[in-house]
Amino acid sequence: MSHSTNESPRTRDDWHALAGSLSLETRAFIDDTFVDAASGETFTTVNPATGETLAEVASCDAADAELAVGHARAAFTRGDWSRLAPGKRKKVMLRLAELMETHRHELALLDTLDMGKPVSSSLGDTAGAIACLRYNAESIDKLYGEVAPTGEESLALVLREPLGVVASIVPWNFPLMMTAWKIAPALAAGNSVILKPSEKSPLSALRLAQLAREAGIPRGVFQVLPGFGHTVGKALALSMEVDCLAFTGSTGTGKQLMQYAGQSNLKRVYLECGGKSPNLVFADCKDLDAVARHAAAAIFHNQGEVCIAGSRLLVENSIREAFVERVLKAAETMQPGDPLDPASFMGAIVDEAQHRRILDYIRQGVEEGARLCAGGQALEGQGLFIPPTVFDGVTPAMTIGREEIFGPVLSVFGFDSEEEAVAMANDSVYGLAAGLWSQDIDRILRVTRRLQSGQVFVNNWAGGDQTVPFGGVKQSGNGRDKSHHSLEEYSELKSVWIALST
Repeated sequence: MSHSTNESPRTRDDWHALAGSLSLETRAFIDDTFVDAASGETFTTVNPATGETLAEVASCDAADAELAVGHARAAFTRGDWSRLAPGKRKKVMLRLAELMETHRHELALLDTLDMGKPVSSSLGDTAGAIACLRYNAESIDKLYGEVAPTGEESLALVLREPLGVVASIVPWNFPLMMTAWKIAPALAAGNSVILKPSEKSPLSALRLAQLAREAGIPRGVFQVLPGFGHTVGKALALSMEVDCLAFTGSTGTGKQLMQYAGQSNLKRVYLECGGKSPNLVFADCKDLDAVARHAAAAIFHNQGEVCIAGSRLLVENSIREAFVERVLKAAETMQPGDPLDPASFMGAIVDEAQHRRILDYIRQGVEEGARLCAGGQALEGQGLFIPPTVFDGVTPAMTIGREEIFGPVLSVFGFDSEEEAVAMANDSVYGLAAGLWSQDIDRILRVTRRLQSGQVFVNNWAGGDQTVPFGGVKQSGNGRDKSHHSLEEYSELKSVWIALST
């Protein structure tokens, strides 16, 4: 890709001009070389906002996975990266972050073209990915081992060592940011990493491979295998030479990957899976207008294609009617538009299958008796667009109130007491995120402890940075991204007991 990113695109026309100048890398990245899939097969990636074909991308399968795993293992054994001094690994990763910063507009644009999200959102994702690389790079030489407490006759050390070969399987909704969350700590810990991007959004991963090579990551240490989950993804999960599998995606796929780990070598499996996150609004919350805007953004951001989307809005009945009106007013300002227009809050749905899935859920909501207050129909014309859709009067028995839709569909529930709100919030197989809006500090401390969730946002939604872990409980998974805790997941403890002469 040769386009210079020195100029900052500011307008819709600027972004369209940049899109027209891109040269896309579509081959797999194996052992420091871009190659076609062994089978020669490709798959089509399509711009969901226009229906236009973007590229034919290498479709890797088991043969490519075996080849990449072999190179990853060889690199790990050689020690080009795994035994490189922490300070030197840090320097390379910081160089990669700088290259990402230089090419941030290209990276953001690739995700917008590939999966339909607004370019303003993609720019934020890219900034988050760069911050993740930098955080992990800077952490490399600041994590110490331990000296265990022993008597004078012994010295006991607890060392942290890289696991070996890590396979990272990332989703399509935040392609570059999720990639960074997986590969940055794994690389920082000294592992060899094989990345399997979603077949719905592979382009930014392949551009990242170009930048990783330029940054100086050694051959075989970072590889990218585009393709499908049931082919190359399955092969990586079943490989006897993959030591760790890191995955973000659906709960059903996460369960399958755990089975593959059991069928092979008991590799570590870190999962960040689905969610049906509750957002609790109590009558004592401050500024209903502001809270309503946050509640709407919690579900309509990224077209609702967000694992932590606040898709269940639980509102105290004494303010429910007034609050829903405010949410509807906020939703009117969040309509979908051209993803390349920086003013667009929402973009296109990722593909036709997801588009149909969302519309099917909307029809089910109507059939099961929920009151449709806004949206509900696909926008006519070019592209896969669905406006903000709001249902009131949803009950826990309704399908739209229980299942993850992964689209711009909000289900509103009412409650009369704190006990009822907590019980309703926890009545889910998921536990990825929860929100709580209240000015009562006693209630905040009580409810946050009782919510069955990996993270709770109090008087905000989706707050956090690289210093705090991200992940869920129950069927939302078991892994943690971000913070030093993610580095711990990609390293192994080794105990060394030394007998001393006395």
